[in-house]
Amino acid sequence: MLKQPAPFPSREDILAFIARESEASGAAPQKIEKREIARAFGIKGGEAKIKLKALLKELEIEGAVTRSRAGLAKKGELPPVLLCDILSRDRDGELLATPAEWDEDLGVAPKILIVLPRRSAKTRDHVPAPGIGDRALLKVAPHRETGGPAYVGRVIKLLSRAQKRVLGVFREDPRTRGGRILPVDKKQRDRELLVVEADRGEARDGDLVSVETLSRGRLGLPQARVRERLGSMNSEKAISLIAINTHGIPDLFRPETLEAAEQAKPARMQAEGFTREDWRSLPLVTIDPPDAKDHDDAVHAQADEAPDNPEGFVVTVAIADVSFYVRPGAALDREALDRGNSVYFPDRVVPMLPERISNDLCSLRQGEDRPALACRMRIGKDGHKLDHSFHRVMMRSAAKLSYQQAQDAIDGRPDDTTRPLLEGALKPLWRAYAAAKLSREKRSPLDLDLPERKILLKPDGTVDRIFVPPRLDAHKLIEEFMILANVAAAETLEAQKSHLIYRAHDEPSVEKLSALSEFLATIGIKLAKGQVMKPQQFNDILRKVRGTEHENVVNEIVLRTQAQAEYVAENYGHFGLHLRRYAHFTSPIRRYADLIVHRALVRALDLGPGGLPEMAREHLAEIAAKISASERRAMAAERETTDRLIATYLAEQIGATFTGRIGGVTRAGLFIKLDDTGADGFVPAATLGADYFGFEEAAHALVGSRSGETYQLGDAVEVKLVEAAPFAGALRFEMLSDGKGQKGRALSVKKSNPKRASAKNGAGARKSRRRT
Repeated sequence: MLKQPAPFPSREDILAFIARESEASGAAPQKIEKREIARAFGIKGGEAKIKLKALLKELEIEGAVTRSRAGLAKKGELPPVLLCDILSRDRDGELLATPAEWDEDLGVAPKILIVLPRRSAKTRDHVPAPGIGDRALLKVAPHRETGGPAYVGRVIKLLSRAQKRVLGVFREDPRTRGGRILPVDKKQRDRELLVVEADRGEARDGDLVSVETLSRGRLGLPQARVRERLGSMNSEKAISLIAINTHGIPDLFRPETLEAAEQAKPARMQAEGFTREDWRSLPLVTIDPPDAKDHDDAVHAQADEAPDNPEGFVVTVAIADVSFYVRPGAALDREALDRGNSVYFPDRVVPMLPERISNDLCSLRQGEDRPALACRMRIGKDGHKLDHSFHRVMMRSAAKLSYQQAQDAIDGRPDDTTRPLLEGALKPLWRAYAAAKLSREKRSPLDLDLPERKILLKPDGTVDRIFVPPRLDAHKLIEEFMILANVAAAETLEAQKSHLIYRAHDEPSVEKLSALSEFLATIGIKLAKGQVMKPQQFNDILRKVRGTEHENVVNEIVLRTQAQAEYVAENYGHFGLHLRRYAHFTSPIRRYADLIVHRALVRALDLGPGGLPEMAREHLAEIAAKISASERRAMAAERETTDRLIATYLAEQIGATFTGRIGGVTRAGLFIKLDDTGADGFVPAATLGADYFGFEEAAHALVGSRSGETYQLGDAVEVKLVEAAPFAGALRFEMLSDGKGQKGRALSVKKSNPKRASAKNGAGARKSRRRT
């Protein structure tokens, strides 16, 4: 007798299932996604799964459920399992946490009351108690009591302990000769530390110092001992150390890690029963920024002579074989996983691996033998990849080139290094790139032009200048070939049925698409709510507004509509690149995800020692979550360092005027991004004039209630710097520009404001001097 298929669940059934799973007690519930719902209700077959996907999309559009990286949850509720930071205590001394990631558009992040389990004599010494500054995975549930935090949470796993080293500013107490430490971490600014005279060391009032906390009692200020006097807050060294400490970035290698690195021996052609392919005669070249210290990728291209690929190319991407030196579970590997990635500041790099590995044994130096894992790809004249293969090789770089150097050679300005390489190495690379571009254009990835600013420092560590480097074809060539190799790695591992860590990028959420649709309607562009978007449709929108007054605001809002990329063990594709499968393979020196992919390839293709050990997908998922968090930590540290550096740089220019654009609009005021430095600052709404300015969310604007004067996201403005706080990386501006009228035109008549008129009169002369 044929088994009858399970009845298709109703909307109420699915909502009840999500609610039930969210409130499950005991062990940590699994992530709730379409697959879990299909399994729970016995949904099988392509048509039924498509129907389920459509129903879930409807529930999202209606707002009945929300989607996050933790899966589906009922609208307005936190997911059942959440990564959180423990930041404070309530009046009763109980620990409070907040989500490690929170969309500020949803308002203030909810507080979570930490409920501690009873600690028996058996578990007291083995189960660490959480504390302020720790990061933990929590099982979260709504708090049933009123008047307190909205949620309670139980610790599933402590992911990182608060570091005992704290950076802060020493403030002397003349009466006791001791003092207090004001932590530089904004989240801990209300948690001063007490320093007695015997523990102040050489610290002077106003110094930036590194201290060690001595106690963590509930009552009274915790005590601290000064470990190191770092000097003036104005030095760049101090500024980058603030970011390193604030975000808990490991910047000192453990002794066993350094010892393992120093003991590493150069790879040979034959090792541990495996023989590498000899590719030392292939003229691979590295193309990097001029100040790069490590070179982990090299490229080569030539015409494909195979009869099945007329006018096609063979493109080779060779990547440093880090997996040979960094073995799973060894000291180097354990610390690399803790770090997750290298972190880049204007004055320093906090590397994932010691210099002996990253800048020596695994750096593809010109003229020196180096082990590599290489991907050889055949692409047609239309750029379509026909096939590919992976090889474990010994290579010898033919040249170390900078992007500008390679570009100059192609543009007819070769130097002594590039002239001999022009015909045999560089021109074939550019011809292959021209073909690859055809395939990219057909694929239509998201095309957002996001300039990256670079900060150059003087020898004393202060800012020399801030500029936007040109975006060259040499940059795009390397980027496109790296993408091709990353795709090839994912395809190979899937074909081998091997677990791996994907680089994934989700499609925009329904809520953000709805907000985008509402805004576009205000400027006459139709975008139907609820439709499934592809990158090409975003590109069409950007193309429509190119060269118009709306170009900047639309670019900004389209960018904010996008989700954040992450590492995952379960693939859901890369929306921005418009790729079904994508993995990071090309930078194992600086990203742990790439090292995992290298190991997986070594094992799957039987390429010798250093392969990925047997590992459950759940274990890989845990690693993916950890390195995703490390990546976000690095991005935040780099961004905050830039903010503090620029605030220090501009602190001497109080009263100067600048041009910029409105980069954010809130009820409280306007965020301004300056044109020349990219610095971000704030204009409080209360300082805009005599009118009352109300926030219109759909239009991303502040609008005067009487005049209709409008300040909208993306508007070009002129501002005056009135305050700079290097300690917090904050700038405050006064608005000098008039807002737009109700029809979108700048108002020609402005309400009388003597203070602003005086500021503008003084600004003109300064502006003229600056432009010369």
